[in-house]
Amino acid sequence: MPDADAHVETRFAFGKNWSAFLKQVDAERIEQAITSLRNLLLLDAADPQPLSGKRFLDIGSGSGLFSLAAISLGASVVSLDIDRDSFTCTQTLRDQFIASVDQDQNPANVAWDVHHLSVLDTSAIESLGQFDVVYSWGVLHHTGMMNKAIETAAERVAPGGWLAIAIYNDQGGGSRRWLRIKQGYHLIPSFVRPIYVAAVAGFYETKFAVARLARGQNPLPLKDWKNKRNDRGMSVWHDWVDWVGGLPFEVASPEAIVLPLRRHGFVLENLRTVGSGWGCNEYVFRLNA
Repeated sequence: MPDADAHVETRFAFGKNWSAFLKQVDAERIEQAITSLRNLLLLDAADPQPLSGKRFLDIGSGSGLFSLAAISLGASVVSLDIDRDSFTCTQTLRDQFIASVDQDQNPANVAWDVHHLSVLDTSAIESLGQFDVVYSWGVLHHTGMMNKAIETAAERVAPGGWLAIAIYNDQGGGSRRWLRIKQGYHLIPSFVRPIYVAAVAGFYETKFAVARLARGQNPLPLKDWKNKRNDRGMSVWHDWVDWVGGLPFEVASPEAIVLPLRRHGFVLENLRTVGSGWGCNEYVFRLNA
């Protein structure tokens, strides 16, 4: 967990980053997001709409890309985000999607609601009802109250439903160093921040290149960047901006996530960890019926 003196009141402008990313969302990125969601939730690859008839809650929808992926897989979707710009991004992507629906279909039948709402607003979240899938990738650790956010998300899962979350891995000292880097980002003027991100990214990309070279591999990062895009349809630059600037910032070990949810009737169905590295561990649980 972060040091007790962490500047938890500082909040990164995630929505401004997503607004810039939204300009890069194209058919290829959408398809990559759909594939990523299929793989994470272990959905039937032969079924074109395996979420048909399911309610899908996207907590911290950001650009709206994964809400769109869920819609494309047949779900009815409720998207929410506390960030005004992210809320607007998701609305924009929804409206673009509805406008693109074939004329022989009824756009009014597209069940996609978007809310400007915090996951920590428990009464408002409760009013949304329960969902077959509750999805929150890389969001709940940015609330400043991660454990409460996870608990609130879990409470929205219907019996037999799925909870899919991604939470920053606890690296111990490494996580504390990243917290200081993130705090540094917020201490400098906004016009200097892109240079700061480029410097941090350049330092680590150089380290990665040296490590690849030592293993006898091509030191260039092009393969890693392609894998990142293929995995979640993400942009490398916007991902770095999000990572370097992202506050609030909390972390957790896999057991710190799995054991409390297990006590509440959740069974772990899928797990992808980053080992001892930095980044998000991905968890998919099913709630006992």
